[in-house]
Amino acid sequence: MKMPDDLFCEVCSEKRGINPETLKQVMILAVEIAREGREGRRIGTMFIVSDTDEVLKHSRNLILDPLLGHPDHLKRIEDPNARETIKELAQLDGAFIVSDDGVVVSACRYVDAFSEGINLPLGLGSRHMAAASITKQTQSVAVVVSESSVVRVFDDGEIVSEIIPELWMFKRYGSHWAVDGKKLEEEISAVTDLP
Repeated sequence: MKMPDDLFCEVCSEKRGINPETLKQVMILAVEIAREGREGRRIGTMFIVSDTDEVLKHSRNLILDPLLGHPDHLKRIEDPNARETIKELAQLDGAFIVSDDGVVVSACRYVDAFSEGINLPLGLGSRHMAAASITKQTQSVAVVVSESSVVRVFDDGEIVSEIIPELWMFKRYGSHWAVDGKKLEEEISAVTDLP
């Protein structure tokens, strides 16, 4: 059986060098948002992890950034208070930008999405196009929560993983991972102790 950190490292191409602990925390938070929703309704959101400076250049805020000016130690992805704040802010439109060391540096970001060279399955929306686009343009990885409660991970402009929260929780499996077009089920007992 693969260890959780090994599995998270596999999700992204080696050239990215994404911090596996940060990616794991983002993916767990994304599954929580997909599973819980907010105020009785399903919500969608996006997290863009790593290559922060380039991601910020390819995105902008259309409302005032609610995280701007707050100290980094209050915006760490593993901090329970920050996680609850992120869940509330996920109801607003736009993406979260997460640094490689786990600080959520910005919220409510609109990504400049370019569809040239992006080939997504039919039925996915603009949030997925933006995720594919930003990961093609930068050295980042994007984690998208669909309003249909599926979590998808994008790397280099492609979907590299799909997580079904119910399978993650109820079957005690990490997810259905789509890596190189193959479906795999990996048991991840260390990651499934979500509330």
